[in-house]
Amino acid sequence: MAAAKPSPTDSLSFCLAQLMAAAGEGLGGGKDTATNETPLGRALLALRTRHVKAAGGIERFRARGGLLPLLALLRRASAAGPTPSQAGPGSAPSSAVSAASGPAPSSCPTPSVASSSTSSPPARLRKTLDLALSILANCCTEGACRDEVRRLGGILPLVTILQCVKIDSIQNRTARALGNLAMESESCRAIHSAGAVPLLVESLAACQDSQCLQSVVRTIRNLADSPQHRLALAQQGAVRPLAELLAAAPDPALTLALVRALLELSRGCSRACAEQLSLGGGLGPLVSLASHPKKAVREAAILILANLCAQGLVRPALGNAGGVEVLLGELQRRRGPSGAGPTPQQPLVRAVCLLCREAINRARLRDAGGLELLMGLLRDPRASAWHPRVVAALVGFLYDTGALGRLQALGLVPLLAGQLCGEAGDDEEEGREAASWDFPEEQTPERVEAGSFRSLRSWLISEGYAAGPGDTSPDWSPERCPLPPPPELAEQTSPDPGPALLRPPRTLRTPGRSLAAPEEPWGREGPALLLLSRFSQAPDPSGALVTGPALCGLLAYVTGVPGPPSPRALRILARLTCNPACLEAFVCSYGAALLRSWLVLGVAPDDWPTLRARPLSRHSQHRELGEMLLQNLTVQAESPFGVGALTHLLLSGSPEDRVACALTLPFICRKPSLWRRLLLDQGGLHVLLSALTRPAPHPLFLFFAADSLFCLQSLVSPTATPASPPAVPGDPEVPAPCLYEPLLGPAPTPAPDLHFLLDSGLRLPAQRAISSTASPFFQALLEGSFAEAQMDLVPLRGLSPSAAWPVLHHLHGCRRCGASLGPIPPPGKPLLGSEAEEALEAAGRFLLPGLEEELEEAVSDVHLGPQSGPESVCEVFRLGRPRLAAHCARWTLGPEQCPRKRALALLGLVEAAGKETGPLTEALLAVVMGGVLGGKGPSIDC
Repeated sequence: MAAAKPSPTDSLSFCLAQLMAAAGEGLGGGKDTATNETPLGRALLALRTRHVKAAGGIERFRARGGLLPLLALLRRASAAGPTPSQAGPGSAPSSAVSAASGPAPSSCPTPSVASSSTSSPPARLRKTLDLALSILANCCTEGACRDEVRRLGGILPLVTILQCVKIDSIQNRTARALGNLAMESESCRAIHSAGAVPLLVESLAACQDSQCLQSVVRTIRNLADSPQHRLALAQQGAVRPLAELLAAAPDPALTLALVRALLELSRGCSRACAEQLSLGGGLGPLVSLASHPKKAVREAAILILANLCAQGLVRPALGNAGGVEVLLGELQRRRGPSGAGPTPQQPLVRAVCLLCREAINRARLRDAGGLELLMGLLRDPRASAWHPRVVAALVGFLYDTGALGRLQALGLVPLLAGQLCGEAGDDEEEGREAASWDFPEEQTPERVEAGSFRSLRSWLISEGYAAGPGDTSPDWSPERCPLPPPPELAEQTSPDPGPALLRPPRTLRTPGRSLAAPEEPWGREGPALLLLSRFSQAPDPSGALVTGPALCGLLAYVTGVPGPPSPRALRILARLTCNPACLEAFVCSYGAALLRSWLVLGVAPDDWPTLRARPLSRHSQHRELGEMLLQNLTVQAESPFGVGALTHLLLSGSPEDRVACALTLPFICRKPSLWRRLLLDQGGLHVLLSALTRPAPHPLFLFFAADSLFCLQSLVSPTATPASPPAVPGDPEVPAPCLYEPLLGPAPTPAPDLHFLLDSGLRLPAQRAISSTASPFFQALLEGSFAEAQMDLVPLRGLSPSAAWPVLHHLHGCRRCGASLGPIPPPGKPLLGSEAEEALEAAGRFLLPGLEEELEEAVSDVHLGPQSGPESVCEVFRLGRPRLAAHCARWTLGPEQCPRKRALALLGLVEAAGKETGPLTEALLAVVMGGVLGGKGPSIDC
């Protein structure tokens, strides 16, 4: 079979030559259209169907310089085409473009009939434009060609063609070329500058062909590449035609193009965009498309609705169209087990939060399960960046009693308290246009002041309601302008406003009133505090606010905020402590103990048991606040209602409530008759002491208990800490003379008549008569019927030299000569298994109670001194001796110890006691009920 004869159009060089000839490049004068028509048409067709579409064909076409003559051809065609102002039915194109060839085989669609009243160009010119624009649009799919077209000034001819040639096929290809060029930001700016947007908007209204409309819509979408360009498109009316087309229920392909364009135009939705989309009837179709079977259409429609929520003016209409339910349902679906990650949820979360700003949408959101959804977001740690936005949205329900009750039941209050010291979210700030549309801005012309108002203003200034003309406006009313405080009240409050933490905030003078309301700091914690304040105003807010998490959140904010805390937080705490309905909750939740620990003592839960470094710059202010709050609770506790409530808790409450009541009473009861009756007569102290060795009902229970016992001891013995008297020569601390030492010299006087033999072989001299009178044991041993009574060398079994040394000294009458310190190990060394323990056992075995007491005093002096730590207290207690246990209790509850050391010591004592709680309980009870501890020195800092 013979091969097909090659055609001249198979050569790119031939096609480029025909193109340059038609464009007038390299040729002089005009050309005969009769001879150049067919070669040009065939060349354009070959370029479009073969050369440009081949692999690497666009790059070869650009490298061979094909873009320059192609653009020149388009310029001449645009100049030859009819314009709306001058073209008529018989207008002819220029000679260069009319030299196009006649009809030739082509794969491009047949041009449709023009949809404009403007006259159409001749068929040859129309076909030349179709082919040339198609080639240019294909070339502009590559970046290098787009740059060269812009550099060669190819955008303006396309805009001219768009304006002059109102044929759907040519409009389609021109819009496609502009859309491809708009993919580059510089070209996009040039297209905007060339005035193409109004022409594209006109094409949306004039074109009937779906393909042409899709190309125009795509071009508008690509032109919306920046906020400035999106605003320009909206201001030039590009959004409303798109919304009207969408409302006309177009074919699926055009629907997809429309929602994609509207999605791009609605990013950072401007007021003009929202107004046009609403006026164009696009809200209803968008809500309907949210359930479209095609995923791309469905998701684009949902995101458009979410973007529209940024404009308050359209949110009520959006809710009426069903947008609230659509957005809530989509967000619930995305948050489900099979939903997407946090990032795709962000625009929906923002939209749902913005919908909470209008009352009508809040009602729809509440009925559709939006409260549960918002609470789920607050509980989700992955959504922490959105928590501030969600809390701010919940402020919209501030006066919705039903919604507040539901939110409280869902656990909002602890989450709000946790938000007070949380990290700031990363959401952007909303502008004025996102404000609630329940109170739309009134844009009224400025009114002229009437004579009556001028008279009123003069009277206001003369009576002191206004300081000057600038303080009044025609909207002034007496209700909005409170009278200034009386001079005597100002004098009473001005000298000493109190600490900076509790001072009322400064006031600002604003137009329309002489004295403005106090300025409330509104930081990121403002919405959470406003909601907490609303909850605290309930008749009985104890169930929500007087709980461990809520109080911890409030106190962490008050003590941890970098600057002065918001006065609203202080008012919340004061309101709770002044409410009698909250008294039982403060007792049962250990709230009063927490207030004292955190504010008065400066020990937060994070500081126990490991101390953390915290700034102490405002500790005195926190202490004053804590004492004020505890005083409020004291007023409630000592009232008839409070006495009855505390008595009921202590006598009839649950075991946990009885323990909490007994622990709290020393903090909030100052009347001796009340705390003596409750703690001593009715067994509250025994309840507290017996709870020490049981599982702790609160993480800080032992800290609270140590502080409570210390406060109770101060109430029982308010003068139990006198100043230490100065040391005098007769002070017991001075060692007494040793009476045993004369027996140890080379010439002992008197001579010993007895030696005690130790297991180590050491012989210790002694006097039989003196030793036998010191103890019943030695009297029976040395003067009774035992064999040792006749021996001069009496063995003492199971006794080391260090333990025997204080025994021999004591037998010969030494008291506090220093021998008892010999077996005592230094601080930090263990006492169990030491020679001190052996000496104590020997003193008990030999019936020497005086020596036992002296050894115990020595242990106490060495291991329970002012510089000792809680570990030493535990070591001493483990010796299991009642007098040493009492010493440990005195050290623990002594005023020299800081609260943290006191609590650590009590913790160690409880661990050392184990199941044998009797000695510890008795020792603490003895100290609290009347043990007077003299001062040992200055207070010790932790």
